[in-house]
Amino acid sequence: MQDDRQMLPPFGPGGFPSLPPFGGGGPSQPPFGGGGFPSSPPFGGGPGQGPGAGQAAPPQGPPPSFVPNQTTAMSGPSAFAVDPGAMRGCLFRFTYVWLNNGSSFWFYPTFIGRNSVAGYRWRRRQRRWVYFGIDTRQIRSFQCF
Repeated sequence: MQDDRQMLPPFGPGGFPSLPPFGGGGPSQPPFGGGGFPSSPPFGGGPGQGPGAGQAAPPQGPPPSFVPNQTTAMSGPSAFAVDPGAMRGCLFRFTYVWLNNGSSFWFYPTFIGRNSVAGYRWRRRQRRWVYFGIDTRQIRSFQCF
């Protein structure tokens, strides 16, 4: 009778089967490089790290340096009713967003769903784009450039 242990795959650290490395340096390292759990999957960044699976890349530079006037955005010819369909014209364009809670920020939408929009929000203090999604019911007004 054959020993059952010879029929099982070889096990690596932690009792998991050894896998061929994608970015690791050998069989003793995890398949994505580094130690322990992978810091990011091989197809892109994790949450907030973008771009990951299905995410477009953020803009290459910062948004415009000005802040548009909200009253102009609400009454001007380029103002839109806040529904996801209206935001389609702002896809992959710098867009200034005013929320119902009083917050406002530069946004670069890359996905528009039935009730939500996702893309990159400019973090002014960090001077970088961060992947972000929001329910369109939280948006008071917006203006794209």
